[in-house]
Amino acid sequence: MIINHRHRFIFLKTRKTASTSMEIALSAFCGPEAVITSIEPEDEYIRQELGYRGPQNIRVPLRQYSLLDGARCLWNRTPKQFFHHAPASFVKENVPQSVWDDYFVFCFERNPFDKAVSLYYWMTDPPRPPLETYLARADVNRLSNWPIYTINGKVAVDFVGRYEQLEQGLAHVAERLNLPTPITLPNAKAGERPSRQPYPQLFTPRARNRVEIVCARECLHFGYKWGQDVVSTTGSHSENSPVSSDQEIAARG
Repeated sequence: MIINHRHRFIFLKTRKTASTSMEIALSAFCGPEAVITSIEPEDEYIRQELGYRGPQNIRVPLRQYSLLDGARCLWNRTPKQFFHHAPASFVKENVPQSVWDDYFVFCFERNPFDKAVSLYYWMTDPPRPPLETYLARADVNRLSNWPIYTINGKVAVDFVGRYEQLEQGLAHVAERLNLPTPITLPNAKAGERPSRQPYPQLFTPRARNRVEIVCARECLHFGYKWGQDVVSTTGSHSENSPVSSDQEIAARG
């Protein structure tokens, strides 16, 4: 995740939405005062090679501590820190109210069924278990990004872009923030998904049901439905992709 004071934005890092590539790209616009959380060593290497800032300022300022935070810090001898998939609730609690209220807070979401397949290939190694078996055991907080950008069940950010319409979403962010150059994504975490079959071909009825239950909230909110945003064997997206949810949310928690 990133808190950028120069351009006044907060980027929340969701799972399996090209968020690592986004975090690397957005680091290009960060100054020494920005909060930048760490990523995997191989991805940090990409960020370093590009000449962008790496992890910095991850400790939560003491002025943001509650009495309980202070007690925990003393007991555990570990300072409170921002982390890469920090949810909106944690960030809001640990930045000044003016920062949360005035900065542009954004993230991206992805079709939950396609996301589940991407997660499956990322989290397993050959010989892989069946997709149905993996999904039955997977942590619901890995399958669903909903808790990252909501607070008390309500979307708490200004903008949720669609992975399926990534270029348009990134262009909207760059324009909204008046960035000096476009947001150009590096190719981080590529090649983890060997099969490019359309996701409906990979699901059993039980696997589909698991995702529909765990991700029911984002399916309802964003209109994701089974069979939409199907990725073809060439990697291009269907012409029948749903309308992007790129419009900014007028009010948030």
